[in-house]
Formats: sequence, structure tokens, C-alpha cells
Amino acid sequence: MTVHTRTRIKICGLTREQDVDAAVAAGADAIGFVMYAKSPRAVTVQRAAELARRLPPFVTPVLLFVNASATEIIAAYAQLAGATVQFHGDETPADCLAATGSAARPYLRAARIPLGADALAFDLVKYAHDFSQAQAILLDAHVDGYGGGGKVFNWSLLPPNVNAHLVLSGGLTAANVGDGIAQVRPRCKTLAVDVSSGVEALDAQGNPRKGIKDPEKMARFVQAVRAADTLLAPPQ
Repeated sequence: MTVHTRTRIKICGLTREQDVDAAVAAGADAIGFVMYAKSPRAVTVQRAAELARRLPPFVTPVLLFVNASATEIIAAYAQLAGATVQFHGDETPADCLAATGSAARPYLRAARIPLGADALAFDLVKYAHDFSQAQAILLDAHVDGYGGGGKVFNWSLLPPNVNAHLVLSGGLTAANVGDGIAQVRPRCKTLAVDVSSGVEALDAQGNPRKGIKDPEKMARFVQAVRAADTLLAPPQ
């Protein structure tokens, strides 16, 4: 596999203007908006469009859908030019194509990796082949419902050679993202990372305020990714 030393960063589940601005200032490459109404981080398409208008050039809005209809997704595209769609439910390759194919829109497909040793049973090579039209395969932990629930799956159990661009997600924080990059980057074409709960503000009881981001945590996360890139860079 070719080693690329710049890890691109997506910060997901944003709901407020100040958090979008702070994520951009920290150095995020993409900003994720959750279109799944059952999520505590959900926003409407109209709200996502308002927030996306704050983005400077070359920072990509990503719209996360769970088992939405092609009609719904195409309507969202109409309001967010340049957005990428992330399919995070039970969508088939045909479902993804129906929502994106006519306009040749880029999309990400989430793979739900089982926790613990059960990760070995997930055939990521076949999954990447089945969704070969996806721009990247996003790896998240398989928990009840949809989304990774802030859980970390066992990165060491991933296949050693996956012919795809991968996005590592699931329980990432500034403390563990460097290890995740070191373990997963050699296994794929290129690697990006996606963080949500790991950069959220906490309430008085220490629980994440879902959809409310902490600017210092976002800055530390980006710094940790850049430090990992520097550490893993090939010698000159």
C-alpha cells in the first residue's frame, strides 16, 4: 500500500455556528451534519445548509443519512452544492447509486465493525469491493441502533490489505487517534479520521453534550493527528 502522511479530518455532528467556525479554525477538512431525525445530533436540511454556508473553500460539508429515500437525499443535494453523502444505515450498493449515480456525486459508505473478537468475522475486503463506487469506506463500531456510540473497535483485527480509501471512526479522541492512524494507515490506500463524541463538551455530570462541541478538544484532536502524521512520515 502507498503511504500518505497527511491524514484528512472530518468533525461530525455539528449543530451550532460557533462550533462550525471553531472546527474550521482548528483545521478540519470536512464538517458532518446528521440528517437522521432519531439522532440527538440531528439537524434539518435547511439548518445544515445555513451552517454549510459558513464554510470556506475546500472544507467539505458531509450529510449523514440512515436509510433515507433517494428522493430525500436528492432534495438535500439541491440545497447543499458540493456536499458529500455518508450512508450510515442498511443501504445496498444499488440504494447508494440511486441517490448519487445520476449526478455522479461522491459518497462514503459506513461499515459497522463488530466489537471485540467478532471483528474478525466482518469481511471488510468484500465490503469494500461491493461498495467500490464509494469514495471511501468509513469504519465505525457496530452498536445497537446506528452510529458508533463512542465505542472503539479492535483496529488490530482489520485485514492487512484493503484496496480502498478508509475513514477511521468510532470512539476517537486526541488520546487515541495517533495509535489508530499508526495501526490502520498501512492497511489501505489512504486514511482519514472522523470524530464526533470525542470532541464534545461535557455537562455537569461529565456526560457529552451531544451536538455541542468543545473548541479546545477539536484543536487538540487536530494537533494529535498532525503529530501522528509527523511521526509516521517517511525519512527524507
